[in-house]
Formats: sequence, structure tokens, C-alpha cells
Amino acid sequence: MRLRRTAVAAAMCFWCVSSWAQQPGILTLDEAFARVIARHPDLARFRYSRDGAQAEVEEAAQRPEFRAGIESENWPRTGSKSGPGEAQVTLSLASALELGGKRAARIAVAGARLDALGLEEEARRLDLLAEVARRFLDLLASQYLLKIAEADFSQREKVVQAATQRVRAGASPDSVRLMAEAAVSRAMLRRNRTQAETRAAARSLAALWNQRSPDFERAAGDPLIPVAVPSIDALSALLEGNPQLRQFADEKRLREARVQLARSAGTPDIEWQAGLRRLESTKEWTAVLGVSVPLGTRARSAPRVKAAQAELAALSLEHEAEEITLYATLIDAHARLTAARSEQEVARTDLLPRLEQAERAAERAYRAGALSYLEWAQIQSETTAARQEQLQAAIEAHRALIEIQRLTGQPFIAAEFSSTTEVPR
Repeated sequence: MRLRRTAVAAAMCFWCVSSWAQQPGILTLDEAFARVIARHPDLARFRYSRDGAQAEVEEAAQRPEFRAGIESENWPRTGSKSGPGEAQVTLSLASALELGGKRAARIAVAGARLDALGLEEEARRLDLLAEVARRFLDLLASQYLLKIAEADFSQREKVVQAATQRVRAGASPDSVRLMAEAAVSRAMLRRNRTQAETRAAARSLAALWNQRSPDFERAAGDPLIPVAVPSIDALSALLEGNPQLRQFADEKRLREARVQLARSAGTPDIEWQAGLRRLESTKEWTAVLGVSVPLGTRARSAPRVKAAQAELAALSLEHEAEEITLYATLIDAHARLTAARSEQEVARTDLLPRLEQAERAAERAYRAGALSYLEWAQIQSETTAARQEQLQAAIEAHRALIEIQRLTGQPFIAAEFSSTTEVPR
């Protein structure tokens, strides 16, 4: 089960490009997953946690220890007329007989703790992989924003060329050229800032596997690839696959074992002692046997039983509360995915084609003297803003899908991208 869940978690790669996996300088999401799983200390520490839990199981399986003893009596006292001939020396061996299933209850508690580590590790692995996916997405978004900034810079340079021609022809004042050059400077600043943000996003991603200087140039994938929107009913059915909910089954076994352990404490153990006694007066050995049973153990264990039963009874409410919280989070993520996916589709099929067509028409009109510089520049700004909004909607859709995958532990998209989307220039 653990291996299957690990494979499911690793299949969250909806930006990976298999054809790019062999190209130097290109990082795929699969490779980022593998690096984090291999190097992140939060996952490595579970190996030691399992060793510690296994040691607790072995300790719980131990039987009561044997105690060897020696006892001497009736040695001469100060002012006494008794001699060493009245002394007695006793050699003994003692232990206890555990009753009430205490050893089995201890093993059950320790074993339940060991089993719970598997789901705890799986939950942490899913959280880490989701964080990898989010930071990988941030890098893809920065890379695409850089394309948008470069496209905007290129378009602004076209305006400068056109404005310069009109100024030389005497059709426009020199202020138009200066304004166009200022717009180029702003576009260059935006491009430089985006380049810095892209480098920072790469470092943030590499930091997850403790690499201070990224050994890759770019991430493989296209954030504008549309994602599928699963139905909320299908997602609700898969919600039980969440490790946080599945941990309640292990927690129930643990609390039931604690109840049994508390009950077993109400059955007294029989302590026994056997040995040989040396009588110095007769130079003889005699057998010694003793048995003791503690009284009132059931009354003393009753509060622990009551507390353990209360914890067990509260578990079902804890499970219900967690399920409600997760379902609410799932509903929110699904709503964000649906809205973002719709917004992205409208931008792709309707908004951007119209603006790009308007931009081309504005360029022709400006060169022909039928449109002012400000009108052309405004259309260019609108086009750039629409591309950024489309990217923002796509990123929001992917982020919502990451959250859904984390909640359900199920992959919905395994698309391989053969190329990245080009930004029109």
C-alpha cells in the first residue's frame, strides 16, 4: 500500500516533458521529485523513527526480568551473646507472572505506533511533493512572464522605430519619439526584474533539496496547458484516500490497544520468589518459596481505563471534524480550479485573439497616420495585461489542482508537453 501511494504521489507530474529529460540544463518535475525524495531530511529522518519504533516493539515484547538476590540474617549484634552459628544466608531467584494479557497489550500499542509512522511518512511526502510542484510552477510562471516581458519589449521597440520615421517625416512631434523610448526603458526594467525573479524562483526550487546554486537553466513545461476539471462528486469519493483521514484507522487501533493495556493493568501480577537458605547452626540447606499479590490494582487502574475509553470515543468525532475540514478545502479548491479554468479559456479563445488582431490593425493605422501613438501604446498595454491575466488564471488552476491532488492523493493529469507555448511578438 505504501509503495502504491508513493507511486501515486510521484505521478503528480503534469508539466513533465519526457523528451527533455535527457537535455542538459533542463529540469523536469519528475527529476525535481526524485531529488527531494532522495535528499530532503524530513523524509530521511523517518528511517531513524522507524528504527526507534521497532526498538519499542522489541522492548514491549520482553517478559518480566529475573532478579537474583542474597540475604543474610542473625549475624552477631553489638552486645549480643549470639554467635555466628545462628546466622542464616538465603540465595533467591525472583520474577513475576504477568496476567491479563499485559505483554500482548504492550506489543499492540508499540506495533500501532510503528504502523502509524508509515502514513505519517506518506503524508509528509505528499506535502513535500506538493510544495515541489508549487515551486516548479512558480518557476514556469516566471519563465513565461519573461517571455511576455520580452514580447512587450520587442513591441515597444517597434513603436520607437515607427515613431522615429514619423518624426523624420514631420508627421509627429519629437515628444512622441521620446515617450516611445521611455516606454522601451520601462519594458526593459520589467524584463530585467522578471529575469531576477526567475533566478530567485530557480533557487527557491533547488533549496528544497539543499542545493544553493541551481545546476539547471530552466524548467521543462508549459503552464498554459489546460487542466481537466474533475467533478466534485468524483473528488468527494476519493477524499478517503487522504493520508490524514487514513491515519484515523491506525489511530483507532492505537487507542483500542491503549484501552486494552489499561484494562490489563487491573489484573494483578503474581510475584514469586524461590531459593535456598543455609542454616549455620545445623549446616543444612532448606528450600524457600514465596508468593505475593498486590491488592487494589483494579481500583487503581480504573481511572486509566476511563481515560483511554474517553480518548477512543472522541476519535470518531475527531475523524468527522477532520473530514468536514478537508471537504471544505476540497470544495474551495474545486471552485478555484473551475473559475480559473474558465477564465483561462475565455482569454485564450476570445480576449487575446481580439486584442492581438487589434494590435496589428493599430500598427498599420499608426504607420498610415490614422491613429495616435497613445492609442497604439494603449492597445499594446492591454494585450500585455491580457497575456499576464491568462497566465495568472492558468497558474491559479494548476495551484488548485495541486491542492486537490494533495487532498486526495490521486493524479488527474499526466500530460507530456512536446513544446512550450510561444508568446506572439
